[in-house]
Amino acid sequence: MAEPTNEAQPVVAKVRCRYSKSGRMRFASHRDFQRSLERAVRRIGLPVAFSGGFSPRPRISYANAAPTGVASRAEYFDMGLTRDVSTDEMIEALSAALPTGFVIEAASPARGKLGERLSSSHWEWCFEGVGDGAVRNAVNQLLALNSVTVVRMTKSGQKEIDVLAPWVDHAVSASQCGDEGICAILRVVLHHTTPAVRPDDVLAVLVERTDLKPPRPVLMTRLAQGPFDETSGLPGDPLA
Repeated sequence: MAEPTNEAQPVVAKVRCRYSKSGRMRFASHRDFQRSLERAVRRIGLPVAFSGGFSPRPRISYANAAPTGVASRAEYFDMGLTRDVSTDEMIEALSAALPTGFVIEAASPARGKLGERLSSSHWEWCFEGVGDGAVRNAVNQLLALNSVTVVRMTKSGQKEIDVLAPWVDHAVSASQCGDEGICAILRVVLHHTTPAVRPDDVLAVLVERTDLKPPRPVLMTRLAQGPFDETSGLPGDPLA
């Protein structure tokens, strides 16, 4: 990585990367990943462009980071470079330089604004020690309410947000996991709204407004995020 100067460096190439966080790294914050990525970029000598001014920063931008404590297979960032590089070599080198649990999964030339490409998410919640019938009944109870609001503090003050408005589709299945050997898997597709509805908001009302009482913390994973595909009913690939 080039040494920063007071003059902004021109961006010759811009790449969009998808990364995952798993294992203990699901407890890492977005800022933790940002620091790790900048150290990794410096370690492998990636030619990242810097902004100008008194405090130059690498030209790396992020959007829609998953909450702390949540695993994800679909986190994204854009990175401006001072010259073209091989994306395959960059993926391998960056992944090797990042802490275990962070993996660069894919990269491609960035087109358009990253945030505009991330309009929906696909989430998975794993309920250990709970049967799929109990989760299915709870979902039916929640959706029968039609509207459930939570209060969120925004820049313009407190706002009531309907956490069911972004709910697009869902599926419930049984699986084997944990010490008891049974668990239910709930997968939900959510539109990204403004103000944003957090997945933990949806999970909270699912437990508070229904008969569902999980005996253990629910493991949450983001499976995908991207532009909503009307045909599949799932997020598309923002790298496409």
